[in-house]
Amino acid sequence: MKKFLAAMRLRFIFIMFVAVALVAIATGNKHYKVTTYDMNRTKSLEAVHIVSKYDASVAAKAPVFASSLLEAVSLAADNDVIFNGTMTGYGPDCVGCSGRVGCAPYPNVSNGNITYNDASYGTVRIVAADASVPCGTIVKISNVTFTDEPFYAIVLDRGGAIKGTLFDLLFETEQDALIVGRQKNVQYEIQRLGW
Repeated sequence: MKKFLAAMRLRFIFIMFVAVALVAIATGNKHYKVTTYDMNRTKSLEAVHIVSKYDASVAAKAPVFASSLLEAVSLAADNDVIFNGTMTGYGPDCVGCSGRVGCAPYPNVSNGNITYNDASYGTVRIVAADASVPCGTIVKISNVTFTDEPFYAIVLDRGGAIKGTLFDLLFETEQDALIVGRQKNVQYEIQRLGW
């Protein structure tokens, strides 16, 4: 009797697997995931139904590489754009700094607040960028020496010496900013162009 019940269970699992596979084939661009497992001799079937429909308008596009900042800004309206540039660091206590950034909503950064809470991207670092990069632009920054992980930043400041592909990352103090130095070949990926 035990052998008969075990054989029936296996047949049931096989039939369920075939049925789900046939449904997956018949539905075109939907897919189904079926997982079967045997834990501690307790036979069971877990069917996980995942449906996804391909939508070309939402499909992830590969980022476009730009050779200059002007090209990057012009392409960023329709694409994620990657370009290489230079990074430096600054603090709100720098010579000529007021403790407020140069773009609306003009947060006070003299209190050590070096991040901005963006509605779409969450907590991001603050950077100063060339005037050709609109305020509110979100960039993903990677290939820096002071962290292994890429991070997101928002353009909320300007600066007299910030030209071209130079981005200036805000730190709590000028002393803290020394960790950056002047790094070349930093990779910037524009995620959102301006507000």
